[in-house]
Amino acid sequence: MSYAAFWLHYLRAHDREGTRALHYIGSAAAVIVLLAAVMTRQWWLLPCAVVIGYAFAWTGHFVVERNRPATFGHPFWSLFSDFRMLLLWSSGRLQPHLVRARQDAA
Repeated sequence: MSYAAFWLHYLRAHDREGTRALHYIGSAAAVIVLLAAVMTRQWWLLPCAVVIGYAFAWTGHFVVERNRPATFGHPFWSLFSDFRMLLLWSSGRLQPHLVRARQDAA
């Protein structure tokens, strides 16, 4: 599978707004904790960042979307896509990607 195909699959797995919102919260919280770890040199915070990020994301998948997280099949592409989705959403450019993913599934 190419990354382009994975990206469309990833977006379909994050179709519900609630799932995406939980990903945004988890990703932002993980970055904040990572920055706090670096700034304070409290290295025990590093694994906390991972747990926080995944706790929000997986809650979105298991509770809201009711599907399997893409992390299990493609962990690095999934992590990259989490932040790609967050950046596209925060810049108001995510919607066309979601439309394309939905059209591709039809």
